[in-house]
Amino acid sequence: MHESLAPALHRFVAVARDGHLTRAAERIGVPQPTLSRAIARLEGELGVALFRRSGRGLALTAAGRTLLPRAEAALAELGAGVAELAGDADPVTGRVALGFLGTMGTSAVPGILREFREHHPRVRIELVQVPHAALLERVRDGRVDLALTSPVPDEPGLVATPLAEEELRLAVPSGHRLARAGAADLAEVADDPFLLFARGYGLQGVVESWCAQAGFRPRRAFEGGETATLRGLVGAGLGVALLPAGPDVPGVVQVPVRSPHTVRTLGMVHAADPRPTAPVRDLRAFVVRHGPRWLAEHG
Repeated sequence: MHESLAPALHRFVAVARDGHLTRAAERIGVPQPTLSRAIARLEGELGVALFRRSGRGLALTAAGRTLLPRAEAALAELGAGVAELAGDADPVTGRVALGFLGTMGTSAVPGILREFREHHPRVRIELVQVPHAALLERVRDGRVDLALTSPVPDEPGLVATPLAEEELRLAVPSGHRLARAGAADLAEVADDPFLLFARGYGLQGVVESWCAQAGFRPRRAFEGGETATLRGLVGAGLGVALLPAGPDVPGVVQVPVRSPHTVRTLGMVHAADPRPTAPVRDLRAFVVRHGPRWLAEHG
């Protein structure tokens, strides 16, 4: 019954409003015998009579009067949902949910969106800025149409497109022994307190992996979620950190890392949906075409 419930309710409401099978059949464009059989089938499945004969027409029974307002409300809600989907899919005014890491929110994402708006000024874009693990979860369940994140996952059901690479540097306090070094090996800070990204952030596992390659496990001093916060903690002399290269901050020196190669891949991730809406398809194509430039320059 579930598959045929919406059309059955639609036909029931039509007869209830007209009080006459023939007139209702003409109004909704179905043969009168088809409509009669549909009402009889609905009554059989529900186990109650919905109509009784009244002169030449039909009147609702008590059960029919109970069902009518609920059927009308259900159909109205269904219609609103269909209209909303149609609006979201409209190629000119549709909606796209774009997710991204916080490190991309200062320049890269605004730049991408500004250029996209020049070609699609009325598309509605919902921005979602959450950590890497939460971004992937929202892509999987459909709440985010595309995400700019790192590391780029390799998992069934997701399509990942590498776009750019981002260098991470060793951030040390200005009074640190390596502050004047032109470059350093990561192993040189094996005994220093480390400021690390919290669990759920993509860089948490990446940084720990690089430390492992350098032969040590980082001595955790503090955890944080935002690059700016960790950079501030470095400036306060509370430890060292591997952070995306950024603007100079008082009290912090960014030292290039010789070994290991502390570069991560930034990419776009979306579900392997066979029929994305036009706005989603357009933004994905735009990001593939123009995202590498913005992420490389401003990621």
